[in-house]
Amino acid sequence: MSAAAAEAVEKAIASRRAVRAFLPDPVDPALVRRLIELAAQAPSGTNMQPWRLRVLGPRTRARLETALVAALDDPSPRAEEYRYYPVTFREPYLSRRRKVGWDLYGLLGVAKGDHAGMRRQTEANLRFFGAPVALMLTVDRDLEIGSWLDLGAFIQTLLIAAQGHGLDSCPQAIFASFHETVRRELAIPQSEIVVCGIALGKADAEAPANRLVPAREPVEGFTSWLD
Repeated sequence: MSAAAAEAVEKAIASRRAVRAFLPDPVDPALVRRLIELAAQAPSGTNMQPWRLRVLGPRTRARLETALVAALDDPSPRAEEYRYYPVTFREPYLSRRRKVGWDLYGLLGVAKGDHAGMRRQTEANLRFFGAPVALMLTVDRDLEIGSWLDLGAFIQTLLIAAQGHGLDSCPQAIFASFHETVRRELAIPQSEIVVCGIALGKADAEAPANRLVPAREPVEGFTSWLD
């Protein structure tokens, strides 16, 4: 690999971040297919390739978003599809979580206790933040944690490939909390776990939410160098 190619890869990795407001500019379906082809080069144990991906067309997406917003207003408790976060946060994870939350809602002008503001942001999340491309990822329920690691590699490869092609992205775990609605509207069988969605498109540079740049721990904070 040439120095220029390595620099391009590093730029795609370093510049990728979660975008929460998109321009409506359409994305060429051929490019979406190419990104998926690239993501499929991700490693997986014994080449299982356990990822499952659905690309949502306009009619399917509109139906799904309508159902999700309706579900948001339903006071009935929602059963978790899987546990993404720990039951009790501890340090240093608690401080990191609070910091990114405060920073994001500060940019959005949503104060603590502003339930209407928080609801607006949740609805935007359920609408893929207005991105022109909406994806949904699942994994077979009978697979083990190794396949989840493989799925993570697939997702990251997809996000970096998109960044390299000038597209921004946001992986969205929120859809797992609404998995019953997602499953019904997308005809996903019970044999698959709804893991997350992904929004793809070009970032709206004027949107306050897109000024969020989460801090990263220095290498020394999580690395041990062993003799």
